Amino acid sequence: MTTRTRSFADIRTALLAREEVALVDVREEAPFAEAHPLFAANIPLSKLELEVFSRIPRRDTAITLYDNGEGLAHIAFERLSSLGYSDVKLLEGGLQGWRDAGGELFIDVNVPSKAFGELVEHHRHTPSLAAEDVKQLLDSKADVVVLDARRFDEYQTMSIPTGVSVPGAELVLRARELAPDPKTRIIVNCAGRTRSIIGTQSLVNAGLPNPISALRNGTIGWLLAGQTLDHGQARRFPVVSDKTLETARADARKVADSARVKRATRADLQAWQTDSKRTTYLFDVRTPEEFEAGHLPGARSTPGGQLVQETDHYASVRGARIALVDDDGVRANMSASWLAQLGWEVFVIDDLKPRDFTETGPWNAPAPTPWQVEEISAETLRQWQQHGGVAVLDFTASANYVKQHIPGAWWTLRADLSNALRKIPAAERYVLTCGSSKLARLAAPEVEALTGKPVFLLNDGTASWVAAGFELETGETHLASPRIDRYRRPYEGTDAPREAMQAYLDWEFGLVEQLGRDGTHGFYVI
Repeated sequence: MTTRTRSFADIRTALLAREEVALVDVREEAPFAEAHPLFAANIPLSKLELEVFSRIPRRDTAITLYDNGEGLAHIAFERLSSLGYSDVKLLEGGLQGWRDAGGELFIDVNVPSKAFGELVEHHRHTPSLAAEDVKQLLDSKADVVVLDARRFDEYQTMSIPTGVSVPGAELVLRARELAPDPKTRIIVNCAGRTRSIIGTQSLVNAGLPNPISALRNGTIGWLLAGQTLDHGQARRFPVVSDKTLETARADARKVADSARVKRATRADLQAWQTDSKRTTYLFDVRTPEEFEAGHLPGARSTPGGQLVQETDHYASVRGARIALVDDDGVRANMSASWLAQLGWEVFVIDDLKPRDFTETGPWNAPAPTPWQVEEISAETLRQWQQHGGVAVLDFTASANYVKQHIPGAWWTLRADLSNALRKIPAAERYVLTCGSSKLARLAAPEVEALTGKPVFLLNDGTASWVAAGFELETGETHLASPRIDRYRRPYEGTDAPREAMQAYLDWEFGLVEQLGRDGTHGFYVI
């Protein structure tokens, strides 16, 4: 009989041999963030069918599932098998088995990238300035530009005064345009440390002549220094001139070559896409707006800075092949230079022409054939609620639920459904919703099986209720499940406690030592 488990030693051996490894933690994000192996990918059981096809595209990938004794991994095993995955096993002993075998455990999310960022600073002594020094420069009207390397929505939530949004992969392409005078000091910030270290080092590696520094500890450091952040800003990078583009392209190519990035053609890519023995990820590292205007068939939109920050989320098979594309020769090369140092086999597709970018619109995750459920309109649901006997279950992200939801709707975690239904008063019929109805649809057969009552789907989800202009409720009014679907980052929002921010920085400082103890990372720094 074939064993249904893999051991810590099996996983470690495969990682060191650079074989493809998909070690999947099927718990929700908050418990995942409390303890997990370095290269574990978090694909919660609640959303498994919506995420797994894009994150583990090859059906015969060696997948190892684990939880921490909750029984989720066994359910995930059955679901993946029914989706056609043929090499699925459980981690021997689960998370505790990993710990007992001497495996290193990490906290937080996107740990490989954050640990790598600390390793870069450790080896390269990436220049940085304290928040107090940066504020003094700004107050004295010094010749300084502040470039914010985070996503635009993060920048809008809170930003350094005068800061301009230039997400990570855009920095080498845009910085010369924003600081044409080589005497202008460039300061790169993020929320904590990683993206400012990587962004600053990108500009240093690319050979910009300006004095360049990271804002030490990002917006966290700024707040800990007792300084005030801006909110709701919208300063974005400008279009670059042909001369700037030409210079940036040469700089980026030099950095990619130094990092041993591999080159490939469109023909190579087509051959890889039919290769049944190796996983290939195709990522477009331009902005989402550029992607939607035209992209390669089969490409996923992954703006480069976020791809480097969240590689474990986008490429959940460690040891897979990654192919990057852009239309300028800068962003793919710079993103690839970091992925190569992060231990990936990464290629830039070099021979693309404008005519290759034939698909338009946003990226849509591949998903299984949707379960057929009878749908009702927002108007019908409203009428049903007025007559009673109906329970509304909302499967959206808890943060979205708190922001706004249908009055009386119960927030429910799909993986916690049987427990949640014990807290929800029994009803004659159940209506399921989420933001779009995709996740709610997956839960329909489970709700039907557990309740024995008719189950309906709100057509187009809560968005249709909002569009109809019906009343909404806010706050944690009806929580049927614990809010563990998302780990609250200590740098998020505008109300993070000082102790949490300081503890987060202390944790980041200790990551290099943890990497050494783990011994499987395969990172190098150019």
